[in-house]
Amino acid sequence: MKETTPAAMPACFERWCQRFDDVFTHKAQKREFRHYLGGLLGESERKNLFQIAENAVGVTYHRLHHFLTEAPWSSSQVNERRLEIMNKCSQTRISRGFSLIIDDSGHRKSGNFTDGVGRQYIGEIGKTDNGIVVVTTHLHDGRKSLPLDIELYQHADSLAQGKQDPEFEKKPELAIKLIDLTLQRGYQPGIVIVDAGYCNNTSFLLELQKRQLKYLGGLAKNRKVTINGKDNIQQIIRLDELAQALPQEVFTEIQLNLDKPKTLWVVTKEVEISGLNGKRNIAIVMNAATFSDATDLDYFITNVSSSIVTPQWVVDTYGARNWVEVFYREAKGWLGLKEYQVRDKRSLMRHFILVFCAYTFILWHQLTGGLRRRWANKSLNTFTEALEAFRTAMSFRFFDWLIMNRDVFTAYKASLGFIWA
Repeated sequence: MKETTPAAMPACFERWCQRFDDVFTHKAQKREFRHYLGGLLGESERKNLFQIAENAVGVTYHRLHHFLTEAPWSSSQVNERRLEIMNKCSQTRISRGFSLIIDDSGHRKSGNFTDGVGRQYIGEIGKTDNGIVVVTTHLHDGRKSLPLDIELYQHADSLAQGKQDPEFEKKPELAIKLIDLTLQRGYQPGIVIVDAGYCNNTSFLLELQKRQLKYLGGLAKNRKVTINGKDNIQQIIRLDELAQALPQEVFTEIQLNLDKPKTLWVVTKEVEISGLNGKRNIAIVMNAATFSDATDLDYFITNVSSSIVTPQWVVDTYGARNWVEVFYREAKGWLGLKEYQVRDKRSLMRHFILVFCAYTFILWHQLTGGLRRRWANKSLNTFTEALEAFRTAMSFRFFDWLIMNRDVFTAYKASLGFIWA
């Protein structure tokens, strides 16, 4: 059953798409841009090219495929326009001092013909498998969570010369490139938040320092630090050994007001780390009052001043990283981030950026209140609520269109050998 038709899309969708028109050079590109975004926002569980075309009257697979793979348009220009649109509205503007979150996400992909595919750790399944991984930068300012940039990590197995291939770049190198894109736009993050996969890389931390950026990130338990021991004698010790050696009274109990209340025990300490000049603050976070009882321990490092770094600050600041996980879940589950029928890097990047556009469309209307005024009688506090409001608008408009265009729909059914009567 068809879900919609481009002719019946809500007016707010057309106004949004018109803001991208001058990025495309041909009328066909503008048309397929609307078709693809409409397909990603539709109710179908599958978001690949075939299903998008199958679910809409007047949309064809071959035109969509050409738009995604062959048509001459720039995904980077589309992404820049998306961010410009967000920055022009007072309710969605990107203000200074936000948290810039660096993360990567993977998904399974069978075969070995898709660019970037290889056996690597896939976070969503928690193990190594054949798949694709992307590195992203994400903004969180306490009011909104917005994806900024994305880059495909090309696993060495997917490149002709492996790690010696000119196109091979490690994830921390990709992350620095994405951070530079953020800074080149004039954005001023207050802090960069990363996990241990990046902060264990000393070169990555030095690059952040070179750009005068503050950071908070995870560390591996076997990372060695230098502390002042008894009689002010310096001692080199692993982080997990340090956590075990610290007395219980130095830890601060922190209560997290989540849906399910959670208690953490946190201690902060100044240390020195090989390869980094000066002292850094580390934090040890446990889910129990003692090391022996703890089943979950995390270690963090920051170059923020000791006068600011408190146990509460560490927990609150690093907690913002959860928003990128929420984004991945929503983009994969609702917008088809990992569903595509293309193999080359350029087409993959185009798909990812179009998913970003679909996500931002819903976020923009959620923040400005447009969907709430027209298509809901309750507050739209989450992305999924706002998306459902827009899908309600799509369904209503398509129902009206069916009533007024029964002959068109009848002809469509007849072309398939069925009678609509």
